[in-house]
Amino acid sequence: MRAELGTLESSVNHRFSNPALLDRALTHSSAANESRAGAGPALSDNEPLEFLGDSILGFLVAEALMQRSPEATEGELSRVKAHLVSAAHLHGVARRLDLGRYLELGRSEEMSGGRAKKTLLVDALEAVIAAIYLDGGMEPVRRFVAANVLDAPLGSDEEAGTDIQPAIANFKSVLQEFAQSRKLPQPKYSIVRERGPEHSKTFTVEVRVGKDWVGQAEGRTKKIAAQRAARGLFDRLRESGAEAAAQE
Repeated sequence: MRAELGTLESSVNHRFSNPALLDRALTHSSAANESRAGAGPALSDNEPLEFLGDSILGFLVAEALMQRSPEATEGELSRVKAHLVSAAHLHGVARRLDLGRYLELGRSEEMSGGRAKKTLLVDALEAVIAAIYLDGGMEPVRRFVAANVLDAPLGSDEEAGTDIQPAIANFKSVLQEFAQSRKLPQPKYSIVRERGPEHSKTFTVEVRVGKDWVGQAEGRTKKIAAQRAARGLFDRLRESGAEAAAQE
């Protein structure tokens, strides 16, 4: 049995004038199929809303990245967007919103652990995005995407237990492309510290671009630490407008 939706409305910061939209966004096809076979009213599943939400999300992420990084190249923007709309990242968003509690599932999905399935949670998140748009227009969904997708905590994919490999490749590549576009030296990475027991180490990775630009970050693996260091240094370089003068 799913939880009441009032708490979710507070979490997404939108009070629905048409609650049926949110209800449908959380209704999996397994529940809709079972309802059609029963004596009660038939339910509509969230698949059409998922389709719409995916397109809205892609547009809003692209729009925000253009506004936040007007000097970035197409390659830089594409790589960051790919991470932000990836299943790994969106799964972390859905988990933080605890969407699994609110899903309307058929008996088979309920019994097989559907409330924790990555695909179901990501699909429901995209459907909720569409429901907010249809209920309130673009501004409330723009605020939702900014707060929950664009500005999600760094490392949240890792903390949610998801596969963050796309993100790891992403920001190291973004930093490399940015350095090339500004005629800066290529980033160099080094492990500066390891701490903790063998089964639970924490690594500190340093990244350098030339003599003047240095960043460090920690992670439970070397790859995660390098991804975080690259992201932090990329943000600083972008904000500074660094040019070729920073070369060695």
